[in-house]
Amino acid sequence: MNATSELTTDQVAEYLEATLALIDTELEALGEDSSWHFDPKEWCANEVVGHLVEADKRGFAGRIREILAGQAKTSAWDQAEVAKQRNDCARLGQSLWMEFMGIRHDGITLVRSLQAGDLGKGIEHPKAGRLTVRDLLHEWIHHDRNHTRQLLQIGQERVWPHMGNSQKFKGE
Repeated sequence: MNATSELTTDQVAEYLEATLALIDTELEALGEDSSWHFDPKEWCANEVVGHLVEADKRGFAGRIREILAGQAKTSAWDQAEVAKQRNDCARLGQSLWMEFMGIRHDGITLVRSLQAGDLGKGIEHPKAGRLTVRDLLHEWIHHDRNHTRQLLQIGQERVWPHMGNSQKFKGE
């Protein structure tokens, strides 16, 4: 496998913007189905977006802000409990989109403001150990891609029962 170089802050911002565009499009396409669960153990689209809001606030932009403020330690957060408290299934997809859009734009602004000297600054996390701004920027992209894959799967599962014999093409 060929090694790649780390992303610049401009590249990270572009990835974060791409996620924003994809989520906008998927939520719009799902419409009223944004709270539909194809499996009771899986999140609906609303819950995915609600999780991304919290991850931006607590895990990515939030931790980067803590680092830049000189904080030595950060805390973990109970993602399942936060999702339960948010109750995003009961919300309108458009409302979640607006919340996410605002939080994400703030995060993109933060990323674009970072200087080279900020990237090596870090914080101690109770589970992961030392996390640097550089680490968090790259994890942010990875995390986004994991959850956008979830959103795309929701769209796939939504149409699967209506594909008839076309289901036989799966795997080709």
